[in-house]
Amino acid sequence: MWDALKTAAEAGRDRSILDLFDADADRAEAFSVTALDLLFDYSKTQIDTATRDVLIALARAAYVEARRDSMFSGTKINDTEGRAVLHTALRNLDGDPVMVDGQDVIPGVLDTLARMETVANDVRASDFTDVVNIGIGGSDLGPAMAYLALAPYCDGPRCHFVSNVDAADIADTLRGCDPEKTLFIVASKTFTTIETMTNARTARAWLQEHGVSTDGRFIALSSNADAASEWGIPSERVLGFEDWVGGRYSMWGPIGLSLMIAIGPDAFKAFLRGGQAMDRHFRSAALHENMPVMLALVGIWHNQGLGHATRAVLPYDNRLSRLPAYLQQLEMESNGKSVAMDGTSLTVHSGPVVWGEPGTNGQHAFYQLIHQGTRVIPCEFMVAAEGHEADLRHHHELLIANCLAQSEALLRGRSLDEARAIMAKKGLTGDELERQARHRVFPGNRPSTTLMMPKLTPEVLGQIIALYEHRVFVEGVILGINSFDQWGVELGKELATSLGPLVSGDAPADDKDGSTQALLGYVKRYS
Repeated sequence: MWDALKTAAEAGRDRSILDLFDADADRAEAFSVTALDLLFDYSKTQIDTATRDVLIALARAAYVEARRDSMFSGTKINDTEGRAVLHTALRNLDGDPVMVDGQDVIPGVLDTLARMETVANDVRASDFTDVVNIGIGGSDLGPAMAYLALAPYCDGPRCHFVSNVDAADIADTLRGCDPEKTLFIVASKTFTTIETMTNARTARAWLQEHGVSTDGRFIALSSNADAASEWGIPSERVLGFEDWVGGRYSMWGPIGLSLMIAIGPDAFKAFLRGGQAMDRHFRSAALHENMPVMLALVGIWHNQGLGHATRAVLPYDNRLSRLPAYLQQLEMESNGKSVAMDGTSLTVHSGPVVWGEPGTNGQHAFYQLIHQGTRVIPCEFMVAAEGHEADLRHHHELLIANCLAQSEALLRGRSLDEARAIMAKKGLTGDELERQARHRVFPGNRPSTTLMMPKLTPEVLGQIIALYEHRVFVEGVILGINSFDQWGVELGKELATSLGPLVSGDAPADDKDGSTQALLGYVKRYS
């Protein structure tokens, strides 16, 4: 099924995007999708009508719609682990039944949500001024990103997020907290994650060193209630979740407790409502009008079609500064595979490298490479029509102007003749004019998309996160991979455990490679 995409890519690789606009006065409308509060504009790409038809045919050939329906119905589509994939059930607030192994899981979901609300209200009404969420990966990136994104709605205790086993992370965090007024949330599905449990033990020791009882100071977000109980956290302070919720998809449930504490249950439910609304759109919209599908197909076009190996996510919102890191895990852990569902090797490259920073900071850092480098890097811009600081409207207007200017610059570029004219106006002539002009040429014709929203609210953030979750799903289905396992993280974990005694000097390193032995020797000399 990839042959048609390859043919379309060969025909469209050097296609002028500006010519596409000249040929179709309505291109901006025809090559954009509106869903809920969001506008996704992909008109500044080399996709034309014929290319879009090829991409949609690719989605149909992969049975995206049938696979989508299987996911929402509770079918165990994560077949390497024998699990359903039902993070969407966590935001199913209307109680529509979802069956897993013959049992409706929604009553349990709503019961857990109610327990979260009780805990959150208790914490918000208490004397706690600081909440420290201890987790890693999906137990950290989601709530940490969302807490910053929804800062204007935060009216509860301050929240902090500790993830790195590097002692600096927890030490720096605790330095600003009062032991008498700090609550800890330990987020680990198994309650055995080495980084998380190491930090949790350090937090407990910190309280004890300051003469503060640990009773009532810890909440566990875990499916292993027995391990949490052995650790000293009573069952009423343990919020669990099922194995059909993957870590990087988990902030809609108990992993989002820190966010609920910060913004309150009502705002958290608005966040869930946004995700639920995007689910409904994804399930019902025709493919060419389906925002997650078209976002995914643009990604397939750029990566597997044109061979662009990276994707820059560029939110023009400082509060979304952690979104690129969140999407790195969501996309690269999900679709960073080389083996198809049937165990055969992929015949095309899998997911791209996802990276980015908020604008306008990035303009003074890496945009140089994006505009004039030798590799094409598709850019995904994101901006709200309205900011939260009404009294600083001029700031937001400048922010929007910069966002739109960057996508226009990537589209239009600057020709050598235009650069020569600029240098001539500066009084340069001859060889020096030519030399200076060449440095000021922008190739242009570089693709970008723009996602626009009215304002970054809890509901809109929910829409955006669900949009990207479903984008990852669609790309994974087309690639024929399982987007919901992550075996690639296992080997490093196993080796880290075995290396612990070697680092401490309690075991010999004779069976390690020469490089590892040398590095361990360096540690021994300086520690």
